[in-house]
Order: sequence, then C-alpha cells, then structure tokens
Amino acid sequence: MSSPAADDDLFVTEVVDLVNRVYAEAEKGLWLDGADRTNAPEVVAIVRTGQLAVARLDGELAGAVRVQRLDGGIGEFGMLVASPELRGVGVGRALVDFAERWAREQGLARMQLELLVPQTWTHPVKEFLHGWYTRIGYQPVRTGRLDEAYPALQPQLATPCDFVIYHKDL
Repeated sequence: MSSPAADDDLFVTEVVDLVNRVYAEAEKGLWLDGADRTNAPEVVAIVRTGQLAVARLDGELAGAVRVQRLDGGIGEFGMLVASPELRGVGVGRALVDFAERWAREQGLARMQLELLVPQTWTHPVKEFLHGWYTRIGYQPVRTGRLDEAYPALQPQLATPCDFVIYHKDL
C-alpha cells in the first residue's frame, strides 16, 4: 500500500477511472445512466485528508480503498475497488486487511462499511459482496435509508435503494 499525492493529475485520473469502472459494473441497474461513483475533486480531497490507500502490482494501480475515522471509536472503509483484471488474486482482501490494520493503529475498536442495495430486487454483485463480507467477519447491524443519509444521491438512482451497515470488532 502506498500514500498517493493529491497534486498528481495522472494518479487522480487513474483512481477516478478505476473506481467509476468498477462501480459501473458492480452497481449496474442502481444508478441512472451517466452517474459516476466519484470525480477528481472528491478523490483529491480524500487524498489530501490522508484517507486513500492504493495497492499496486508491478507498478500498476491494482486497487484502492478509503479509510476514515467515525465517531464512537469506529473506523470505516469504503470505495473499495480492485482492478477487474486482477480479481481473485487477493487485492481486495489486502486492502481490507490494510484498512483494519489502520483502524487498530488509530486505536479504533470496530470497523464499519456500507453496502448499497436495491429495496425491491436482488442484485447479484451485492449478494456476492454480502457473502464475502460476512465470511471475513462483518455482520449487518442495521439498514439505513439512502434518501435520509445521502439526499443528494437520491435523484441519481434508477431504483429505490437502502444501504446496509456492517460492523466488525477489531
């Protein structure tokens, strides 16, 4: 894992492209056409606050994860992506391990993640991720309403969605 530079335009573009490419597939059907998961100003802000970690393989961007401290002794990871060309080689797991280690080093007792899910149908990628997260120790603790927590995102949805909040004691 490495700490990237916010003023490296090529790096920021690489991260934005990877995140949007992965999420376009992983959340297909949840968002209106043309909706992106992130953009350059958001990635620059995340990098500047020290919340982005990336994985590289042979010098190439292999994945990324955002980590942050929440209230109540909780860490959170999100925007987890692994390059589709490298699926199955452990990039995602290595990034989650990094996030958990980061949280423990910050003295945090619990890690949180949020998973966007459609309200009225089953999304195959979300089902896969639910299984993967529970296998590595995360448990759903509650379901939140997207329109209440993230009202600016609501108009971009193609289908009604909630988010499931998972926790893992560290």
